[in-house]
Amino acid sequence: MIVKMKRTSTQAEYDNLVNALKNRGFSIKDVSSETVRIFGIIGDTATLELTDVKAFDGVEQVIRVQTPFKQASRTFKESDTVITLPNGVHIGKDHPVMIAGPCSVESSAQLKAIAGSLFKQGIRILRGGAFKPRTSPYTFQGLGEEGLLLLREVADQYAMAVISEIPSSELLPLFEKYVDIIQVGARNMQNFQLLKVLGQSKKPIMLKRGLSATIEEWLMSAEYILSQGNPNVILCERGIRTFETYTRNTLDLSAVLAIKELSHLPVIVDPSHASGRWTMIGPLSKAALSVGADGLMVEVHNDPENALSDGAQSLKIHRFDTMMEELKSLSESLRRPLI
Repeated sequence: MIVKMKRTSTQAEYDNLVNALKNRGFSIKDVSSETVRIFGIIGDTATLELTDVKAFDGVEQVIRVQTPFKQASRTFKESDTVITLPNGVHIGKDHPVMIAGPCSVESSAQLKAIAGSLFKQGIRILRGGAFKPRTSPYTFQGLGEEGLLLLREVADQYAMAVISEIPSSELLPLFEKYVDIIQVGARNMQNFQLLKVLGQSKKPIMLKRGLSATIEEWLMSAEYILSQGNPNVILCERGIRTFETYTRNTLDLSAVLAIKELSHLPVIVDPSHASGRWTMIGPLSKAALSVGADGLMVEVHNDPENALSDGAQSLKIHRFDTMMEELKSLSESLRRPLI
C-alpha cells in the first residue's frame, strides 16, 4: 500500500500512523520529497483494509499496489531512481552511460591496454570478470581475488568505477572491498539467498535478466534486493533464450520500454551477451539508445582472437572507437548525450 499524507498533516499524525502500522508487523518505506509526504507499507497487506489507514488523522490518500513488486513499482515511486557512483557518474539520469571492458580479466597488461583506450573515449565505468561462472567447468574460471585487485588498481589510474560479477554470497566482503557495482549474472537472477544478502549491502547492484525470465519475475528478483534495504538496483537486459540459434540469445528491446512503464529503476542493455556476435553490437547499441535505455554494457578486448572467454562477442579497440563516435552522434540527436 501507498499512503499519501495531507499537506497540512503534522509530524505527530505521521508518527501515530507509522507506529500503529509497525505494531501490526508492517515495515515502512518513506519516499517523501520536499513537496509531498508519502510512504509505502511493506508486508502482507491483504489483511489491511484501506479504511483502516484512512481512519487516521492526516491521511489524504491510500492506494493498494496491485503488482507483486511493490518497491520496484512506479506506483510506489514515480520519479526515476538515479544512482551516483563514487567517481561522480550518474546512472538513470538524462545521460545514458557506457560500461565497457573485457569479459574476463586475464592479466595486468591486457587490462591496462584496454582501460587506457577506453579512457580516451571518456569511458568512466570499467567492467571485467574476476570470478567467471561458466557453462563448462573446464573453461577459464577467472583469476579470483587477483582479478578484482587488478580491476581496482587499473580503474583507479583512470578515475573509473568498477563492475564485476559475484557468483556467491560468501564473496561479498571481497567485492565490497574492490568493486563499485556488484553484478548478478543471469543464472543467479533467482538465487534468492544471494539477492537477500546483496540487499544488505550499500553497493549498487546490477541485476541481469535471467535466460528465460519474464519481466515480472525479473522485477520480483529486484524486489528481493530492495526489500532488504538496498535501493540502488540497476536492471540489465542481456537477451533471453528463444527457439532462435543464430544469435547467442534474443535481445528483448521491448523490455526496456516495459521497465520504464512499470518501474522507476534504471535499465541498461548488454548487446554483447544478447547477440554473441561482435558484428551486431553497434546496431543493437543504437537501437537500445533509441528506445530509451539508461546505458550500455559491451565487451572490448585488445586481442579477441586469443581471449580466454567470449572472444567472438568482443569488439576490437579500433572497432569500439568507431562505434562510440557513431553512438555519440546518435545520442546527441536524441538529446541524451552518451557519457
